[in-house]
Amino acid sequence: MAVDKNTKFDGALLRRLHSLHLQVNDLESQLARGPRQIKAGEAIVDQCKAQVQKARDDVKSATMICDEKQLQLKSREDHIEDLKAKLNTASSNKEFNLLKEQIAADQQANSVQSDEIFEGLERIDVLNEAVTEAEKELEEKIKEQQERTEQVESRLKVVQNDLDHVRDELVASEKQIPASVKAEYTRLTASRRDEALAPIEDDSCGGCNQILTTQMIDRIRLGFLIECPACAAWLYQK
Repeated sequence: MAVDKNTKFDGALLRRLHSLHLQVNDLESQLARGPRQIKAGEAIVDQCKAQVQKARDDVKSATMICDEKQLQLKSREDHIEDLKAKLNTASSNKEFNLLKEQIAADQQANSVQSDEIFEGLERIDVLNEAVTEAEKELEEKIKEQQERTEQVESRLKVVQNDLDHVRDELVASEKQIPASVKAEYTRLTASRRDEALAPIEDDSCGGCNQILTTQMIDRIRLGFLIECPACAAWLYQK
């Protein structure tokens, strides 16, 4: 709804109102950023926790594989001893030679598996070092997050106090708004916040850059309430 072009409105009051709205918007943005900063830090900590868990799972998996191979090695060694015992009771050269071949094959398999077990144990050592590093990084990130949270929460208390003070000043300033346009002001600022008001900049609207006529600028200088023909912001001189 267009305002009456003959309505008088103190330019200094408009400047004050706009300044307060800008401050409110900035402080509310700071309050909104605080929780996001904390949440972002929590995401980093969660990522580190996942890395620690993966490192531990890798150690567990490698250990299980190594343990299984050691059991296989022990089982095959027991089998070799059984075969050696049967050599003494072999009933023929053919059976004796078959037993010898089986023993040789099992011993060869054990030799290969022993190497694999050794490599597995070395890999477990490397993986354990990775766990230690991941746990160290997690500890550092948790500490950083605790410090970040304390700093953000402390700053937000200051911001909230500032916001409460500015809002009080805004309420006090709004009491000076002419009654004839108070309802329209309330409607505009409720929907557009600080964009409901705009300064004149280089003979243009500071909100949308619409070029203003000389007549409009002159009337603003004379103290009349003029709105931008493009964005409907209430205009004032800086």
